[in-house]
Amino acid sequence: MRVLVVEDEERLAEAIARGLRLHAIAVDVAYDGEEALDLASFTDYDVVVLDRDLPEVHGDDVCRELLTSSAAGRILMLTAAGQVRDRVDGLSLGADDYLVKPFAFAELVARVRTLARRSPKAVQPTLERAGIRLDPARRTVTRDGRQITLNRKEFDVLRELLDAAGALVPSAELRRNVWDEYADATSGVLRVTITSLRKKLGAPQAIENVPGKGYRL
Repeated sequence: MRVLVVEDEERLAEAIARGLRLHAIAVDVAYDGEEALDLASFTDYDVVVLDRDLPEVHGDDVCRELLTSSAAGRILMLTAAGQVRDRVDGLSLGADDYLVKPFAFAELVARVRTLARRSPKAVQPTLERAGIRLDPARRTVTRDGRQITLNRKEFDVLRELLDAAGALVPSAELRRNVWDEYADATSGVLRVTITSLRKKLGAPQAIENVPGKGYRL
C-alpha cells in the first residue's frame, strides 16, 4: 500500500508518516497543495490523506483535481472543522472519508486500511435508462447525447441506481456501497450528492426519492 500525506503542519505530517510506516505502509509527504498535485501526477497512491486547509492550492481544489484522474486513490480528508456542514461539504466534493482533528491515530490507520481495501467494481457493460448512458470503463455519462461531468461520488451513486434497473435502492445500501461503513447516516452527504446529481442530469427529473426508504431511477 502507498499513501500520500498532504498536511502543511510539518510536525503533524511527519508524525502521521512515521506512524503509518510503523504499520508497513509506504508514505510520501507533501506540505502544500501544489506539491501534492505534482507528486500525484506521476505516482498512483492507494490512499491520499488530505488536509483541507492547505496553502498554495486549497485542499478542496486538490480533491477536485485528483478526482479528474481515473487512477486517483481513495481520499481521506483531515480538518479541524468538525461541524456537520463541514463534513458534508468535504464528502460532497467526492472525498471517500472525513476525519476531524484531533483524532486517535489508531482510527486513522483503520480508516486508511479500509479505504485501501475497497477495490473498484469489475468493469460493467454500458448502462442505459431514461436517456442516461453510463460507460464504467471510460467513466463517462451522457443524457440524450449531452455530456455530463460528475465527480466520483455522483458517478458511483448513478451507477448503483442504473444497475438496479428501476428497482428501489435503499439509502443505507447506497451509503455502504458508495462510501463505507464509517459513513454517517445523519450527515446528509447522500442527500447532498443526490441533489447535485439531479441538477446535473437536468429535466425531466430522473431520480425518485421514496421517503424513509431510498431512491430509484
